[in-house]
Amino acid sequence: MSAAKPVREFLRWTWGQLTSMRTALALLFLLALATVPGSMIPQRSASPISVMDFKRDYPFWDTILEPLGMYHVYTSPAFSAIYLLLFVSLIGCILPRVAKYLRAVRKPPPALPARVERLPESAVGAFDGASPAALDRAEAWLRRRRYRVRRADEGISAERGYLREAGNLLFHISLVVVLVGLAWTNLWGFRGSVVVVEGRGFANAITQYDDFTQGSLLDTDALEAFSVKVESFSAEFETGAVQRGAARRFDADVVLTDANGERNQLLTVNGPLLTAGGSQVNLVGHGYAPNVTVRDGNGDVAFSGPVVFLPQDGNFASVGVVKAPDARPYRLAFEAFFYPTAVLDETGPHSVFPDALSPEIYLNAWYGEPKAETGIPESIYTLNTEGLQPVMGDDGEVFRARMLPTAGMTLPDGLGSISFDGWHRWVKLQVSQTPGNALTLISIIVGVLGLTVSLFVRPRRLFVRVRDGVATVGGLDRTDAAGGLDVEVADLLAAATGAADPGAVGHNGDAQDPVVDQEQPA
Repeated sequence: MSAAKPVREFLRWTWGQLTSMRTALALLFLLALATVPGSMIPQRSASPISVMDFKRDYPFWDTILEPLGMYHVYTSPAFSAIYLLLFVSLIGCILPRVAKYLRAVRKPPPALPARVERLPESAVGAFDGASPAALDRAEAWLRRRRYRVRRADEGISAERGYLREAGNLLFHISLVVVLVGLAWTNLWGFRGSVVVVEGRGFANAITQYDDFTQGSLLDTDALEAFSVKVESFSAEFETGAVQRGAARRFDADVVLTDANGERNQLLTVNGPLLTAGGSQVNLVGHGYAPNVTVRDGNGDVAFSGPVVFLPQDGNFASVGVVKAPDARPYRLAFEAFFYPTAVLDETGPHSVFPDALSPEIYLNAWYGEPKAETGIPESIYTLNTEGLQPVMGDDGEVFRARMLPTAGMTLPDGLGSISFDGWHRWVKLQVSQTPGNALTLISIIVGVLGLTVSLFVRPRRLFVRVRDGVATVGGLDRTDAAGGLDVEVADLLAAATGAADPGAVGHNGDAQDPVVDQEQPA
């Protein structure tokens, strides 16, 4: 029994420290601090490609950041621990305060103090008539101003401002609900992105996405059944001298098929699609997909179709990889650059405008022995040159080609050929389901309202004592920021004494021809 007591005391002390407001504020600060790396360092959940690029460009920092888990900050154990501790701390802070507030609301205003004139603000005045009549006038004045009133034979106690603590509690409760909403989204929501070329589509299945992030409790076998087909994509750019090349309009004509049937929709950057099951489809990127045809050394078509190229600058100079692993007798691959408005000068080929006004492709070629299929996925945006060697031109230099639309190029040594058949645009769609967002938004709005109430409501107490034809009025504010107490004390005294002009009586020791002189005690 004696051994268990120190343990109970320690647990009680630990709980008290965890549920203190000081600890809650410290945890809130730590949570904000923990989000800083997530906003500065690429996150796998948001953009796996950006993480790959960062790791390639900054290998030194990668050796430090990878062991620390900086590429998945928001799902790391440290972030989750802060999140859960803050959740527990807020609940532990709020529940006792809610119970205390409910008890305070049920209690009447405090009893009339023995020395009303000793309050921070007070005033004294004489009145004619009976004391009950003076108290009736004072009570009516107080009730018109929404004071709760406690009346006795010799005076009145009044209090208002109960909503201040209610607003404060509402704000803190809304923080807890915000955390619940975020947890709901993180556990049962998902977000995935997919690149779709014009004329093609995708279905909402996990195998269709280029990258997919899901909550730990999400059942991916029960995703909403819908599909999106991109009929066409339109892009407009500024052609004038001012802001030349700036984006003016991006939109896609799509066909959405879900539980409500098939319908045509216009998808814009700021106009996402909402499916019948609550999934949201956003347009988050676009680029070019040149159509190429690769023939192998036997004259057979080894690859044909659009290839997604990734933009590298504001003029949409793009890089892509064409792979023909089934080409024979040698497999072929090409590293290519697509310039929508190509210019070749002393600096080399580059694009001078983002729209496809004069597109060209520059490429080099690789070949190698056929490779056995391993089933290991490879990135379609990068070329692994293991087992490959560059195709050499007739001059002994690495083979390079420049192609216009509808043009083709024959590779040396009978390796095959490649043609540039035209181009399409591609769009990057982000599909997400965030079930807790509505709850989070409502909680934020309610929290702002509660905070506003707690900032503008002024808790105040007023007291009136009548004795022998003299009314003594006093008041105190329960917040330092409140003002106007002296005015209310004077007005209440005027109401109690029946004075037509509140300035006819003195208050706070400033006698203005008072009926009865008064002094403010130290």
